[in-house]
Amino acid sequence: MKLRSIRFVLLAMSLLLSAAPVSAALQKGQPAPPINVVTTSGQPVSLANYKGHVLVLDFFATWCYPCKEAIPHLLNLNRKYGKQGLQILGMSVDDGSDKVVKAFIAEKKINYPVAMVDEDLQIEYGLRSVPTIFVISKKGIVAEKLQGYSEEVGRTLENTIKRLLVE
Repeated sequence: MKLRSIRFVLLAMSLLLSAAPVSAALQKGQPAPPINVVTTSGQPVSLANYKGHVLVLDFFATWCYPCKEAIPHLLNLNRKYGKQGLQILGMSVDDGSDKVVKAFIAEKKINYPVAMVDEDLQIEYGLRSVPTIFVISKKGIVAEKLQGYSEEVGRTLENTIKRLLVE
């Protein structure tokens, strides 16, 4: 009798799990989910602000070492391609007050807007780790998703940006 009960419970659990909604991670080729955030300087931002531009969304945290390594490359890309239509938006996943993030922005001399993002937006973008960088085309489609940071990630990021700017 116990074995039959255990089997029933296992069957019921598997049915419940298979019926549970699964949130798939955002992939290349999909439309970018909407964003409605406020930058650390108080400016409201949505994807509509970047229509017609190539947008790099950099999900980062101030405590994340690879995130810190990526920032000089992002600053360089912003200087190099900003006048050609590249826009970068930093997306801080830090908890709590934005004072730490503002100090981080000043220390790293970040020359692009940064917003604090909530957990809902992180879920929408399927964020599992930082840094995660999304490159969004002029048409609002995710063209590239890069996780972590290395020289190879930096090359892929720049090549993707160059390709999208001429489209």
